[in-house]
Amino acid sequence: MQLKRAARSVAGGLALAAGVAGANRALAARAGELEPALPGTQHTHRWRGFDVAYTEAGDPDDPDLLLCHGINAAGSSREFAAVLDALAAEYHVLAPDFPGFGRSDRPPLLYSGSLYTTFVTEVADELVEDAICVASSLSGAYAASAAEAVDFEELVLVCPTARTVPGRRVWLRSVLRSPLVGEALFNLLTCEPSLRYFERDHGVSDPAILTEEFIDYRWRTAHQPGARFAPASFVSGFLDPDVDLGSTLAGLERVTIVWGREADLPPLERGRELAAATDATLVVIDDAKLLPHVERPEAFVDAVTREPSAREQ
Repeated sequence: MQLKRAARSVAGGLALAAGVAGANRALAARAGELEPALPGTQHTHRWRGFDVAYTEAGDPDDPDLLLCHGINAAGSSREFAAVLDALAAEYHVLAPDFPGFGRSDRPPLLYSGSLYTTFVTEVADELVEDAICVASSLSGAYAASAAEAVDFEELVLVCPTARTVPGRRVWLRSVLRSPLVGEALFNLLTCEPSLRYFERDHGVSDPAILTEEFIDYRWRTAHQPGARFAPASFVSGFLDPDVDLGSTLAGLERVTIVWGREADLPPLERGRELAAATDATLVVIDDAKLLPHVERPEAFVDAVTREPSAREQ
């Protein structure tokens, strides 16, 4: 009797595992091949063994502008779709998908904040010259550290932060990286309702921004092969760089911080503190949260293209 029960348990477990594996495969097949995140000329840059996809737009004779997307479970350079054309009218724009995201390679590495700081530093050194660097959220900390070695013309940081979660959780990273359970959990984390909830709760103030196309691309990029490995490091705290953002920015010149007035994670007060402590220019965009370039593209482009002395404090 015990042997039969054990056999049934094993059979049930195998059937469950097969079902989960089948569901994972079905989601990957539904996602299909990911199209370029942005209109423009598509390139691949070889960086430290990665094929890094990036979009080029605008006149190469115009000043360079480097766009660094935010880091999250479904991050990609698609984040800048609403502002690309306007920026490309005045700048030579390059917008990469970070390693582990978008159309760039996503090998099963233990991704880290130091890797991405090095990425921004070396890509800026290799692909642009005296560029304005626009960086969002956690990428703002990478860009700030990179600016200690790269001669950026200016930093424009959107709700920058160097801390996303307290501490580092090896167990969580290990679970999400696991081949069956981890993939299933990541698929749950990045299902359409979850993506829509996160953006509505923290990303944007106007839910109408969250169109089907907006969510669909985020869902599809989060279901490409290897999509969970970089986010596994993100949600477990390993992509937070070991820097004090305020101290780093205090040593730099020509820094503009852009913040959505309705942002709450982190709130506008954090932006005011950073600007006051570092002598950076603070631009506050009304009716926006963490993604003012998505919600209020005209105001954001105006903040980037105006002379720093004319920007609102």
